[in-house]
Amino acid sequence: MIREEEVIYIGRITRYRGIIGEVELQFTNDAFDRGEAEYLVLNRDGILVPYFWEEYRFKNDSTVILKLMNIDTEAAAKRLVGAEVFYPAAAISEEDADTLPSLKALVGFEVSDQQNRSLGRITDVDDSSVNILLSLSSGHLIPFHDDFLLHHDLQKKVLQLNLPEGILDLI
Repeated sequence: MIREEEVIYIGRITRYRGIIGEVELQFTNDAFDRGEAEYLVLNRDGILVPYFWEEYRFKNDSTVILKLMNIDTEAAAKRLVGAEVFYPAAAISEEDADTLPSLKALVGFEVSDQQNRSLGRITDVDDSSVNILLSLSSGHLIPFHDDFLLHHDLQKKVLQLNLPEGILDLI
C-alpha cells in the first residue's frame, strides 16, 4: 500500500481526450519528466493507486496529455477526471528533491507568518507578471518575493514569510 509520505503532489487530471483513453494532467511539478519512475499515483477515493503510463506529450508549459496503461476507453478516462496525481518521492534524485521546479509547485504549501501563525494553504500562484501573488485558502491574496522568505521546507510543504506590516489588512 502506498502511503502519502512516499509521494509528492504534482497536479490533477482535468479532462479526458478522445476515445482512446487519454487524459490531460494539469501539473504544478514536472517530477514525472525528471524522475525515474514509469508510473504515477492517483488518489482514487482516498486510496493511492499506481498507474503506469504508456506515453505523454506536453500540451503547454503546465499541461501534459497522458496515456495510461489499461485506460483504453473514453469512459475509463472520464472516471479519472478530478483525480489528484502524485509522483513517487523515491524516484526523484536528492538533488532534484530540494529544488522547486516552478512557482506553481507552491500550490498546496502551508504558509505562516514571522510569528509562526498559520495564514492558510496556497491554492493558486499568479506568476503572470513580475509581481507574484499567492492565493491562500484563508481568502488572503499576498505578494511573494524572495526577500519575504524566512524558511521553507519542500518535503514538508511549508513556507514561513516575513510579510510587510498591514499586508493582511488589505483584503
